[in-house]
Amino acid sequence: MNKKIMKIQKLGFPWETEDPFLMTVHHKDAYPAGNEQQGPNISLEGRNLGEDFTLRDGFRMYHGKTVPGFPVHPHRGFETVTVVLEGLIDHFDSYGSVGRFGNGDVQWMTAGKGAQHTEMFPLVHQDKGNPLEFFQIWLNLPAKDKFADPEYKMLWAEDIPEVQSAAANGQKTTVRLIAGSMMGKSS
Repeated sequence: MNKKIMKIQKLGFPWETEDPFLMTVHHKDAYPAGNEQQGPNISLEGRNLGEDFTLRDGFRMYHGKTVPGFPVHPHRGFETVTVVLEGLIDHFDSYGSVGRFGNGDVQWMTAGKGAQHTEMFPLVHQDKGNPLEFFQIWLNLPAKDKFADPEYKMLWAEDIPEVQSAAANGQKTTVRLIAGSMMGKSS
């Protein structure tokens, strides 16, 4: 299969996706040094705080007003897999799960019958920038699992198995295995 782009479509509402994916997102922000509240230590004047999705000065505040991120919001009937390549995310949810993860960690959250949660991007470094890069995959749960009990699972970077394999060009590549089995390793 050498056709890499299978389909191009205009984004609209609701977004058309292929099962089991609801959507995927990639966030990359070059946050500046942080302040005492773990927000940007620069003026936020002129930003549409609470709805700031415009890349300005290298970053977005998203729905955050002091700290960038996504304050409390609901999820139901699907799972999110969040892979943080660089930076930190603070997670809080209505089932009592609390955690800070980043720099290679993966969070797997099953919303099932419903959960309220928060994903904020604390700018912990006051003496240097706070870059953040992560991607998130939303997976649709099958009908029989739509009302499963919510679950929050962390895969810490140092515990994620790595598999070495040869790429088509003969070079070695490393795959971090977060689910399933490959070449005798499983996660």
